[in-house]
Amino acid sequence: MAEKKTKKKAVAKKTTKKITKRMTRRAGALRQKVAGDVEKLLIVESPAKIKTISKFLGKDVRIMSTFGHIKDLPARKLGVEVDPKSKSITLTYVPIKDKAVVIADICKQASRAKEVYLASDPDREGEIISWHIGGEIEKVIKDPSKIYRITFNEITEPAITQAIQDKSTVDMNLVRAQQARRVLDRWVGYEVSPILWKKIMKGLSAGRVQSVALLLVCTRDEEIVNFKPEESWSIHGVFYMAKTDIEAELVTINGKKCALKNKGEADKVLADAKKQSFIIDKISEKDRLKSSLPPFMTSTLQQDAYNKLGFSVSRTMTIAQKLYEGLPLSDPSKPEALITYMRTDSLRISDTALKETRAFISKNYGEKYLPKVTNVYSKKGAQDAHEAIRPINVEVTPEVAAKYLDSASTKLYSLIWKRFMACQMSKAEYFQRQVSLKGGKYLFRVTGSTLVFDGFLKVYAVEDAESKNVVNIPKDIKEKDDVELKKAAGKQHFTQPPPRYSEATLVKELEKKGVGRPSTYAAILSTIQNRKYVEKDPKVKRFFPTDLGKTVNSLLVKNLPDIINVSFTAHMEEDLDKIADGKIERDNVLNEFYKEFKKDLKEFAGKDGKKEAVKTGLQCPKCKSDLLVRFGKAGQFAGCSGYPECTFTSNFTRDESGAVVLQKQTGTKISSELACPNCGKTLAQKMSKYGPFWACPGYPECKYIHQEVLKMVCPKCQGKLVKRKWRGGSFWGCSGYPKCRFAIFGQVLEEPCPKCKSPYLLVTKGKDESESYSCPDKECGYKK
Repeated sequence: MAEKKTKKKAVAKKTTKKITKRMTRRAGALRQKVAGDVEKLLIVESPAKIKTISKFLGKDVRIMSTFGHIKDLPARKLGVEVDPKSKSITLTYVPIKDKAVVIADICKQASRAKEVYLASDPDREGEIISWHIGGEIEKVIKDPSKIYRITFNEITEPAITQAIQDKSTVDMNLVRAQQARRVLDRWVGYEVSPILWKKIMKGLSAGRVQSVALLLVCTRDEEIVNFKPEESWSIHGVFYMAKTDIEAELVTINGKKCALKNKGEADKVLADAKKQSFIIDKISEKDRLKSSLPPFMTSTLQQDAYNKLGFSVSRTMTIAQKLYEGLPLSDPSKPEALITYMRTDSLRISDTALKETRAFISKNYGEKYLPKVTNVYSKKGAQDAHEAIRPINVEVTPEVAAKYLDSASTKLYSLIWKRFMACQMSKAEYFQRQVSLKGGKYLFRVTGSTLVFDGFLKVYAVEDAESKNVVNIPKDIKEKDDVELKKAAGKQHFTQPPPRYSEATLVKELEKKGVGRPSTYAAILSTIQNRKYVEKDPKVKRFFPTDLGKTVNSLLVKNLPDIINVSFTAHMEEDLDKIADGKIERDNVLNEFYKEFKKDLKEFAGKDGKKEAVKTGLQCPKCKSDLLVRFGKAGQFAGCSGYPECTFTSNFTRDESGAVVLQKQTGTKISSELACPNCGKTLAQKMSKYGPFWACPGYPECKYIHQEVLKMVCPKCQGKLVKRKWRGGSFWGCSGYPKCRFAIFGQVLEEPCPKCKSPYLLVTKGKDESESYSCPDKECGYKK
């Protein structure tokens, strides 16, 4: 265990060194750019925006980036203190790892600037980034009153110029709302996760919102498992009228809705209906108007991109971020922002955008496609400071964008452009005709729709019942005409269980129930998958809970019912919005939450420490006790409930019905060459999460594990070079670690370099399995 931890620390330390070097290089590049005094300093959140914004501002404005958040609660401490008397809450912030260099560079330049503009994203996260970096700048700037907060929803010259004119200060209500959310998440994650480690396995996490998303998936799974299908039958007849065969459905019998429960009832109705003479009882005609859908907000963009383009939620947001920050079009050196801010729940559209869009529709599609009055959309509870997601310049059509963007960016931009254009176009018009056919006590009905004017459908197709219901009903028919029932048949139906959630439908459900916000949907879906709480069916791409997910969900719902539920989480989101609006106090909301949470937590933690497991319905082959699904570092396995008296374990799979099927037990593989140097026993092959390895079968009395060793010694300290494994594969590392950190990543050929006499060569395999050899010393450059 100690050696494994040492390996992990070594890999983590090496990764940290790489990141630090990269950040230092970036900071060095920024230092070169920011040399000398400037009139104004503008600080953005993402470095990708710098090129786009720099086109609009003069040489007296320097632009720098925070590379996201610069401060957060400490990683290894709670960082939240509640005063026992006043109940006031204090947060401790520390610089995020490797951000000290970024903060220092920004502060160095800010000390030389006369004015500083904090231009991070226009949401709660952006607001606290501005607050944090603003607090650092206050320490070094000559006049702190010259620190301003500006926001813009699109990266265009008019928007940025207007933002600078409307300069303000950091909105502390938004900051407090972000702090409240962060504290809530920290309390739940920091205090519930260790209990899950004790009761299930190490490495698990709980989250205020992610746990509710898991709850939705688990609840849907239970609904499907417990679903009992109900049978019903419908009757369909083919009628001959005006030399045309038309299919109609039986809708009423004796004026009552047709409700047939089984084949016997259906056959009886069929036999009687075939004896009747039918006439056209009624013909109804009407025009129907279909309105366009509103422009995109975050959740609807994620849903449409998933349904129409097959993009995951995270992929959609990554591409949208690039479209917002700017991509090169006609001039490769000058990136252009293509869409407005992509994290929004607002449907508002600016007057300027409306004016430009209406002019474009009139010019390119004609006056009949332009409604007399502008289409206006709104959403209750939306943050109206933002706009809907729309193209910045409607003249940049999908055809124009396709010349410069990659395929995925073109597809998403096209979807946004078409949806926005459609939302300002005229309604589609349908001519709808309904014919009722009567024979005795039976009434059949058929409805047909014909598209008369496509309107907004010209640019944005919508798949719905209207578009699919294309039935050509003859024009030259009239009421009381005789019609012939040529044939009739019954169709059996069974009620279907609710479908499992896809990424699109889960986001839709979260939004519908008020759980999460535009900026969190992608993170929620990623978290529950990364934690192995849910998986996707590879065929239909829909979520189902794993055994681990079900166990975690069951434990949380049982022990924290006041917190892990949909209504509580939705109510908390409303409270966060009220904090942002200045309607309620941050500490009041947090104290009210913590009062109940602390009580439930104490009871939860105090329960017996017995590990949670899932019943398999099978008996142990050795002792006939119940077999349980248990969870370990290498994944889940079936283990005997009689442990430690019975140590039977087995890997397993699940059949189509979800039942556990034990894998056949194979005999332990014994080495023909290796023996334990400590006790002399022949080594046996065992399995870890990194793969097979050889170890002494006398464990736990003898804990010897065989390691592969190179013939050559460590060139730094002359120690042994042993093969080690980690998640990324394997490497050769010095046995003197941590005193000696020498390591070789990749395969090794133990032959000296013919050029510089290095004791080994690196081996690289090509796609055709050919091998090439190179010297590890880049200055030598030998290659074969």
